[in-house]
This record gives sequence, C-alpha cells and structure tokens, in this order.
Amino acid sequence: MNNNKKYHALKVDTQKCFGCTHCMKICPTEAIRIVNGVAVIDNQRCVDCGNCLRACPADAFYVEQDDLSKINNYKHRVVLFPSVFIGQFSEIYSEGQIYEALLELGFTHIFEVEQPAGWLMESIKDFSGENTHRPLISSFCPAIVRLIQCKYPSLTAHIVRRKAPHDLAAHFAIEQLKKEGAKEDEIGIFYVSPCSAKMAAVNQPVAEKESIVTGVINMKDLYNRIMKLIPTKEKMDTSGFRRYLSREGILWSLPRGESAWYRKKSMAIDGIHNVVKFLERLENDEVPEIDFLELKSCSEGCAGGILLTGNRFLTVERLQKRAARYPKAAQVEVENAAKELVKKKLVADEIKPEHIFVLDQNRSKAIEKLQKINDILCQLPGLDCGGCGAPNCHALAEDMVKGKAKMTDCVFLQNKYLKEQKVKPEKAYKNLEKIWGKQRFEADCNKKGGRNEGF
Repeated sequence: MNNNKKYHALKVDTQKCFGCTHCMKICPTEAIRIVNGVAVIDNQRCVDCGNCLRACPADAFYVEQDDLSKINNYKHRVVLFPSVFIGQFSEIYSEGQIYEALLELGFTHIFEVEQPAGWLMESIKDFSGENTHRPLISSFCPAIVRLIQCKYPSLTAHIVRRKAPHDLAAHFAIEQLKKEGAKEDEIGIFYVSPCSAKMAAVNQPVAEKESIVTGVINMKDLYNRIMKLIPTKEKMDTSGFRRYLSREGILWSLPRGESAWYRKKSMAIDGIHNVVKFLERLENDEVPEIDFLELKSCSEGCAGGILLTGNRFLTVERLQKRAARYPKAAQVEVENAAKELVKKKLVADEIKPEHIFVLDQNRSKAIEKLQKINDILCQLPGLDCGGCGAPNCHALAEDMVKGKAKMTDCVFLQNKYLKEQKVKPEKAYKNLEKIWGKQRFEADCNKKGGRNEGF
C-alpha cells in the first residue's frame, strides 16, 4: 500500500447521496465538500470518526469490510471482538449462547479484546516514566490519534507509544494457539470492529508497519448473523474462552475505562466534538496540570460506535451488570511467560505529525495566505449557510486561498455581482450547477431534501 495515500474505511455511495450537507456540517475536521451534488471526502483531513455516516439521512455512507468467507482460508479461525459486542444483545441471551452462535458461524476460537487489557495498562504506566510530556494521551482510539496527527500536530509527542488493544489481543490469541500446537500461518485473526476508525487502523496502522490482524468484520453485520443462529439455550460450556476476562477489562472501552486504571490526575472525554474543544485549550496551554488523558471519538466510548445496532446507554448498562459478575484484573491468573512475550510486542513506532492544516510550508507565505483569508472573510456574509458547498464561510475562504474555490461560489456574493452586472445569469447558474449538480433546481415533489429526507 502507498503510505502517502491514506486508507479510509468510509466511502460515499454517489447513487444515494443528494448533497444535503448534513455530513459536511458535522465533520470535525471540515473534510467534506459538496461537488456536483454529492459529498466528496478529503482523504488527508478525514479521520474516520464516522460522524458523517451517523448524520446521513440517505444512508449514502458505508464502510468497507472483508468478506466473512475469508475465514475459511484458515485452519484456526479466531474471532476477536470488544466486549461492547456482547452488550448489544438483550439480557434474554447469555454470553454462552452468543459464543455458541459464533462457533456455529465457523469460528474455532473466540477472544475478547479486553482479556489482556491489564498488561497494556501496566505498559502505559511504564511509558509514563520514559516520556516527560504531560499529559500523556491514550492511543486507544485511532480516530483521535489521526485527529491529533493532522489537526494538533504539536501534541503528537504526548500520545502513548503503545499498540492498539486489538493488536495486543491478536498477539495473545496467537501465543495461546501456538501453545496448543497450532502453526502461525494456519491462524486467521478476524477483528469485529465497532467503528470505521478501527477498520482503517487495521488496514493502515498509524504506529506500525502492518497489523497482525488478518481481516476486519463489520460489527453490525455480525450481530445480524448471530441473531439468526443464536440457540434457544446453552448446549456447551464456552467459559474457557473467557478465563482471562476481568471486570476492568469489560469496562475498558467505556468512558473512564482507561483513566480509572491509570489513576493519578487523569481525565476522560468522549464525543469527538468535545475532544476537539478540549484539545484546542490544551494546545493553547489553557488546561490545568493533568497526567493522563483518555479521549474517545464516540459518545459513551465504543458503546456509541457507528457499527453497533443497540442503544449506547443500554449497552453501557448491560456491560456494567456483566462486569459485576467477573473478578478484578488482579485476581485473574495468567502465565508469566505468555504475559512477558506479549508485552515485548506492545511498543509502537513513533507517531509522526502530519501538517495537513498548514496553509503553506513556507512560514512567510502561510502568513500572507492567512491575511488573504481574513480579507476574504470581510467580503463574505458570515452566515455559514453551506450554500457554497463548504461547511462555513471560513472554510470557503480557505478553499479560495488554496485555489479550490472562487468568490462567486458564495450565493450571496453571486447575487450581488448579478445586481452589479459583473456576472451574467447563465454563468451564475452554471456556478450553482457545478456545486449542486444539474437539474437540482428543477421542480420535483419526489426528490429528497426538506420534508422528503426520510424517504
């Protein structure tokens, strides 16, 4: 894969998209523009947070995933999923029933990502002694790591250099199977992802050359498959697959799941727009002294992932009840040999900043462009209407300075130029068609938009 080109799990179905601007307005990195009537994603700015998919009324956004039949290429087929997957199911189903359905689907081994989570926390505490930057920022959420890389590059040194939990769990699963006599090339590790960001992280990791995970599965798709196969009652004992699971591990991906382990002066923030506001203050040194930051892109952590089917608050409640039935992490015994072997593989590569939002690499030219943006903003109405195909007036001004837009893209300025006869009506109409597509302005009571958005 070309490392200069970012991989994104999120894609746009241009046949479904009608350019409603919902996605463009909610994107935290202003990565979306409307061109020819459809949403276009800037691959450099996108962090795969999935807010666009969540906001789209036309289901025009989708995620790429591996075909489930790929598991048949391996003798030992491991399904690796976070505990939030179990939290989606109604209380009428036991975890044993869900595990049996996974085996019925074709998997031979089952591992929950959070089983060795305690080792990761120990390793993070070790890292705190190596790194003098404060606060340390968790590398748990790949959307947040990408956000910091491109929008807050000065904070990348604060990110903990430890691999993602699914990679740690994959190493753990492989070591367990090898102890049983399995050959490594016969083992397929398939991660069930709750979001598009983790899918992207498997296909193109930020802090390692490649992920040890074989493939990724859409959690929503797997949930639907399991519901068709789930038995009416447990027929076998699957508790052996959960012998290393702990109370803290089950709650790991929820808000304060990490910070509660780190203790000291720690803070947990969920919801990417909340994270953006906090990082702005952190970058400007407006935050009191903190040792550790747990930042998660989704509201309620992974329980709010875009690929979950259940209500995030119900999922959290179910996980809390489930966690209460399990022992604390300190009471879970694991062979030291396996533990030390996996911990050696925890250290990630250096996370490098990406200056995506820089106007120009030349400082003096960047200052000139910033002044041009301010001059353009004086001319724009400041209504942030989105009629130009950009999320707000500032984004349009930035596009102009970069040569990606014109003053006439602003519908208000264009009307002003029409009145002053600086632009011909035919030219003005073509400008609108370039943004919103042809025939967009023709009368049609069945077209999507306004009251028909749910159709």
